[in-house]
Amino acid sequence: MSLVDGPEDGDLLPVLRAGDIPEEESPRQWLVQGLWAASAVGWIAGSPKSCKSWVGLDMAVSVATGTPCLGTYPVIEPGRALVYLAEDSLPHVRERLKGIARHRGLALESLDLHVITAPSLRLDLARDQVRLQKTARHLRPRLLLLDPLVRLHRLDENAVVEVTRLLSYFRDLQRELDLAIVLVHHTRKNSGSKEVAGQSLRGTGDLHAWSDSSLYLRRRREEIFLTIEHRSEPTPPAVTIRLTSSDDRPTHLEVVLPSAEEGPGPAIAAPPLSRRILEVLETGPLSREVLRQRLSVKNERLGSALHELERDGQVIRSELGWSLPGTRDSAVPRSPFPTP
Repeated sequence: MSLVDGPEDGDLLPVLRAGDIPEEESPRQWLVQGLWAASAVGWIAGSPKSCKSWVGLDMAVSVATGTPCLGTYPVIEPGRALVYLAEDSLPHVRERLKGIARHRGLALESLDLHVITAPSLRLDLARDQVRLQKTARHLRPRLLLLDPLVRLHRLDENAVVEVTRLLSYFRDLQRELDLAIVLVHHTRKNSGSKEVAGQSLRGTGDLHAWSDSSLYLRRRREEIFLTIEHRSEPTPPAVTIRLTSSDDRPTHLEVVLPSAEEGPGPAIAAPPLSRRILEVLETGPLSREVLRQRLSVKNERLGSALHELERDGQVIRSELGWSLPGTRDSAVPRSPFPTP
């Protein structure tokens, strides 16, 4: 058939007038507010020892539990998480996850987080692509973390055709299952601090073009500079995070200060503590100690915020701890003792 003959009806692609496209009742924007878009694909990238795996696991635990990522970024769409860490032993993965959960006052056994235990995964091979697809179909995770990309294939990362096929597989998986896919990757050794973050990815430039949301890490001594990029949102100023621990608190990542290293501009401030308290209490009553652990704040600062919220009638103190007014357990009589 020639082009002038026109296609048969069965050959036509489905088409809608723009005005007939159904609107979303409540448009989805974020999986993790400000950090990762809903059902986005992208990278956690950086040089070696820049805590890429820590950030990925922190996000996975946050999505699986609905607790703020890095103690700062609220999870908007909590759900099951599925992770694969190709360079870490299973006991090591367990200890990291256990520490992150314990820092938030949670038991590891309570996490809706699943770990792929296969000794290897080759996603340039059809066999393993199908295995991962079937596993994701079965578990229906909200978030899939694969760490690192270099251990998931034997392709030439600078070969556009080869890399594009692999990225197309991830995009198809994301669209079919409506899940976020987070890939951990390395940046080039000679990338400069003033370079656009995504352009520092090792391999072809298609890697940067493919992503919807990405986090880029650059270490300087004990501090790590986190740059956030989104396809559909402005790039916020970088923030500083730190891997920290103490005698009574397990190793964890937290936002320290906005970073001014990338030049002048307004700082990206953490959500106010009062708002973070209200978000955490949506899950139900919590003791003051559990609140302190989940929010990673000093006891004195938490007490002041709780006092103000109680004064304004936004929280209620009872024998079960602190809760929101009108929740099932908020009617329990309040303790007669003042807030410590």
